[in-house]
Amino acid sequence: MTGRTEWPGDSPDSSRAEKELSPQDPAERARAICLRLLTGTPRTRKQLADALRKREIPDEVAEEILSRFEDVGLIDDAAFAGAWVESRHHGRGLARRALARELRTKGVEPTLIQEAVSRLDSEQEEATARELVDRKLRATRGLDRDRRLRRLAGMLARKGYPEGMALRVVRQALEAEGEDTDGLDESF
Repeated sequence: MTGRTEWPGDSPDSSRAEKELSPQDPAERARAICLRLLTGTPRTRKQLADALRKREIPDEVAEEILSRFEDVGLIDDAAFAGAWVESRHHGRGLARRALARELRTKGVEPTLIQEAVSRLDSEQEEATARELVDRKLRATRGLDRDRRLRRLAGMLARKGYPEGMALRVVRQALEAEGEDTDGLDESF
C-alpha cells in the first residue's frame, strides 16, 4: 500500500492539482501545468508550449499564459541558454557546436543560441578539450598510436569539437607522452 488513493483516470502525467481544476477553465489548467513543470527544472518556452499542446490546452490560451510567464520572468530562454551552456560545458565538456545542437532541440531561438555559445571562447574550449584528452589518455596506453589517435579524436568529435582542434590537442598530448607523431597529418 502506497498511502495514496488512486482515482479513476489517474496517470503519472497528471497531477491532483490539474484534476481538481475545472475542465472548463483551460487558463487555470495551463498555469498549473506550467508552474508544476517549472518547479523541477527551468524550461524553454517551446518545451512548455509543447506540454500544453500535449494536454490539449487551446493555442490562444497557451500563448496568453506563456506570454504572461515571460513578462514576469518565469520563462527566460536567454537565461536558460546561458545556464545550459555553462552547465553542459563544464559538466560534460561539450563544445560550442554540440551545445548549439542541444539548444536547438530545446526550441531556443538561433540568436539566443549564438549569444549563449559565444560566451565560450576558443581558448576555453581548447582547454576543456585538453582536460578531456588527459583524462582519457591513460585508458588508451598500450594501444598503437593510430588507434589511440582515433579513439581520442573520436571522443572529442562526439562532444562537438572541430576536427582541426581535436587532432591538434590529441597530437600534443601524445607528444607529451613521448609518442612519435611524425606523419600524423598525412594519415588523417
